[in-house]
Amino acid sequence: MTSSYQQAGVNIDAGDEFVKAIKDSAAATYRPEVLSGIGGFGAHFALNLQKYKQPVLVSSTDGVGTKLRIAIDVGRYDTIGQDLVGMCVNDIICSGAEPLFFLDYFASGHLDPSNHAAIVQGIARACGEINCSLIGGETAEMPGMYHGKDFDIAGFTVGAVERDEIIDGSSIAIDDAIIGIASSGFHSNGYSLIRAVCTEHKLNWNQSIPGVDQPLGEALLTPTCLYPNLISKLRNTTRIRGIAHITGGGITDNLPRILPKTCQGRIEWHSWELPPLMKFIQQTGNIGMNEMRRVFNCGIGLCIVVPEEDAIETRDRIQSLNQQAWIIGKIAKRPKGDPGVVYV
Repeated sequence: MTSSYQQAGVNIDAGDEFVKAIKDSAAATYRPEVLSGIGGFGAHFALNLQKYKQPVLVSSTDGVGTKLRIAIDVGRYDTIGQDLVGMCVNDIICSGAEPLFFLDYFASGHLDPSNHAAIVQGIARACGEINCSLIGGETAEMPGMYHGKDFDIAGFTVGAVERDEIIDGSSIAIDDAIIGIASSGFHSNGYSLIRAVCTEHKLNWNQSIPGVDQPLGEALLTPTCLYPNLISKLRNTTRIRGIAHITGGGITDNLPRILPKTCQGRIEWHSWELPPLMKFIQQTGNIGMNEMRRVFNCGIGLCIVVPEEDAIETRDRIQSLNQQAWIIGKIAKRPKGDPGVVYV
């Protein structure tokens, strides 16, 4: 019997169709620095050396986690591409970097161009929104590794920042203010716990939730907020001493990553409200508050640290840019043996 790659589960023609479906979307994101993108063995990006005196490249890679399971179950694929971009670019802006280019990896057991192209098109839309070039990626059809409709995605981004403008938290001082910038939802963290709660309590993706204007499944697929444009505008007018992307680990684990060892973040827990969907998941699953604070962003997608005297002006500036923000705490001296964050 003659064997073929297609009989083994890999459809090369479907792969070609997939690339054709996404190529124009990717090309629409190209900055002038892109010399070559999708199609070659490697993409070429010429850093604009007129813009930087001592450029430092900043990179990040990430995925979307088990939020993908909900996307598969609901049958909606056009939002998770933004999640992938957001998880990567929101990391590198914590150093003050401008995202320059992005690459993605998509793997499935069976490639479905009509549905799966929406994922990469979502990546391209998000990249276009923040002027970041989608210059390449990998599409892998892997029968036997992924089953049914299962797939996984990963992303990789590179940005640049002037060496003497790197934001690293080293200038953070006692009494500096902590400003919390609103998340759009759970972003891409904590979904294994969310799914466990939904399964245990037999929740339906189509059911309504108090205070939420979408069915449960759609609300849980709200894409991760993209913060690069906001931070770019703030840097022109604001003395930012530190930026923390609030992902897995919550404020509890992520804010200390930018603090000097002698500093502690004192968070005023009631300075903002837990979003309705998060309250629903907490109450339904009987999740303790400490667990909530370590698993979820609790409505805060980004924390920035600024001098105390700049706090109100910075918060108002963020709100003028159509992004909700609150002054959620301050920097205090860290007693020996104390955690990096306390809630008051």
